[in-house]
Amino acid sequence: MSAPRITWRASASRRWPSSGYAHSQGCADGELGLETVLLHFHELAEATDVPLNADFEDGLAGSLEELAENVTRCVATGIAGLSIEDSPNDASIPLYPLDVAVARVRATRAAIDRAGGEVVFTARAEGFIRGVPDLGDVICRLKAYKDAGADCLYAPGIKTRDEIEAAVKAVAPRPVNFLNSGVFGFTVGDIAAMGVRRISVGGSLARVAMHAFIRAATEIARDGKFDSFAGLITNNELNKFFGGN
Repeated sequence: MSAPRITWRASASRRWPSSGYAHSQGCADGELGLETVLLHFHELAEATDVPLNADFEDGLAGSLEELAENVTRCVATGIAGLSIEDSPNDASIPLYPLDVAVARVRATRAAIDRAGGEVVFTARAEGFIRGVPDLGDVICRLKAYKDAGADCLYAPGIKTRDEIEAAVKAVAPRPVNFLNSGVFGFTVGDIAAMGVRRISVGGSLARVAMHAFIRAATEIARDGKFDSFAGLITNNELNKFFGGN
């Protein structure tokens, strides 16, 4: 029996909201579109043989048909994994209704399977970073997404030991990804000991670079000083790092 047609949608206007790449292009979070991002994924996948996971937000799609098409195109860029959120990225509607979110997980699973290969599908429960920090609802969603075919489960925003261990237990033996984008006091070993199988840092590494840039530029413009340049990595060292020789 085919899945019921889901017609609910948050908005006709869809934009890409991942922060790191948008900021590197001089844009605010949310200003890049689908075509730009798919090209970016392709360029990254072509540039390295390290498996690349794509943060594909909500697939930039309101309907299941559009979602399946976009996921198929994402897989074709050469990525090794992708994640889909249960938030429509609409400030007035923090989360898709559960039945809609589950249908979207199933549609994503089916699109990946049709494309073939071994792309890892991570389903995200966004409540804690979308203003709905309800652990019970997040756990319910993670379990539903597991049953709907997700390979890996992810609840960005959970940060206590109890929350992390509850998520791991709820979807075992499927792996859980943990977002460590703040200073929570956990080491990699601590997180692994809680049962987490994968760690993400979100846009934190990009913010480290942007923070240093903004601080140095502000110092020049405001104080006329260049003190922030002290101890910088050299151009030759960067060439060696990126060129591998």
